[in-house]
Amino acid sequence: MSRFWTIISIIICLILPSIFFPVQGVNANPTQLHEITRVDRTDFPALCLSEPQLEGDAIWLLQARLHDLGYGLEPTGKYDVNTSEVVQLFQVANGMEANGVVTGPVWERLMYDQEIEPCLTYQQSDKKVRIEIDLDKHALTVFEDDQLIRTFPVGIGKSGTHSPLGEWKVAQKAVGWGNGFGTRWMGLNVTWGIYGIHGTDKPWSVGRSESHGCIRMRNKDVEALYPMIPIGTTVRITENGQIFPKDFSGRKLMKKSSGKSVTYLQTRLRDKGIILDATDGKYGNMTELAVKYYQIWNGLKPTGEADEETFRSLGMTK
Repeated sequence: MSRFWTIISIIICLILPSIFFPVQGVNANPTQLHEITRVDRTDFPALCLSEPQLEGDAIWLLQARLHDLGYGLEPTGKYDVNTSEVVQLFQVANGMEANGVVTGPVWERLMYDQEIEPCLTYQQSDKKVRIEIDLDKHALTVFEDDQLIRTFPVGIGKSGTHSPLGEWKVAQKAVGWGNGFGTRWMGLNVTWGIYGIHGTDKPWSVGRSESHGCIRMRNKDVEALYPMIPIGTTVRITENGQIFPKDFSGRKLMKKSSGKSVTYLQTRLRDKGIILDATDGKYGNMTELAVKYYQIWNGLKPTGEADEETFRSLGMTK
């Protein structure tokens, strides 16, 4: 199955750009070429060597993360031969097929399976720190033992690339990525893509909805926030006071379902006091059991499947 998805990813990288965005002749517009090859998406985009060459924030993030993990790759934002070779080294080190193609499983292993140590000293204490981000207010608030400590303005995802609603953890931290990531990076363990809290080289975008889904902060603000936040800190992102979208579909979910809708369900169950092993977007045994418990406690038929009646009871649909 993994070989099948590798082949599909290579097709996406090599063939689709030429089909949908053909470049005509040697006099092709350089601006057009730049647009064709740019990859800024955060949804685990497939990356590989291609012609024209891929470039953009996604490649920069890949290279910066590999650099932090000790692979000696300097970020350029361009997916060149050197980048492909380093990706292959990473794949070999992690028991994956060494083909230089960055797929979803490679992104997941790269971003979340090997947590790096904080790059600045954090004074350990018994106090519990958490972050709440209100997308409506473009505000990030830090709490310590439920006491408000600091509030910062933030930039959030634009229409079509929304910031990820839900309850997440800070999975890794890094200093000095530069480019569009500013002076500090705090990656979140979002199950469907690459999202983080970071600085920016576009300070005017803070307070606005212009990012590809990440939470942007002024560099001076993220530098103040960074030492307060240990790896594992809870980050809760809400909109209209909710951790699920206002247009949540409420389609039936059951064992073996996966994706954003499952994550929203799991987070909502946590809000109701039903704790799962992980909010991972996968409808496994624990999620099925949690749904059954909720249904029993609320007078619903205990099927373990999240149906229209269950979502309505949870307040996720009307």
